[in-house]
Amino acid sequence: MDNKVRNLFVAMLVVSVAALGVAAVLGAEWPVWVRGGAVAAASVWLISLTGQARRGSRAAYLRIRWISMIAPLGIVLIIVAPDSGFPVWMKAEQGVVGLLLIAVAVLVNRPAVRQAYAKRGKLG
Repeated sequence: MDNKVRNLFVAMLVVSVAALGVAAVLGAEWPVWVRGGAVAAASVWLISLTGQARRGSRAAYLRIRWISMIAPLGIVLIIVAPDSGFPVWMKAEQGVVGLLLIAVAVLVNRPAVRQAYAKRGKLG
């Protein structure tokens, strides 16, 4: 697994921790804390999965691949929802996280990467 993927997940962690800092300063409502904490925790987990994928884990690669493709869809819903409980600054932060995940999706769906994690043991 490429260092670029890990670096994108580290950037996601930095952005989410910064959002929690802003939430602390502004005295944000509970949905901001829950979402910010969940994204920070997910970032740590994804960084860990990157290490596993680097060591050859196909399951870790597949988790990264699917999360990087599906999570941005949920982020779009958060951004466009008129009464989601998230302030504009948090929606902007989620937009940055979504762009980072889209970049990961582009990287992990390249043919060479997909081939490196191809299912073994199948004929043809």
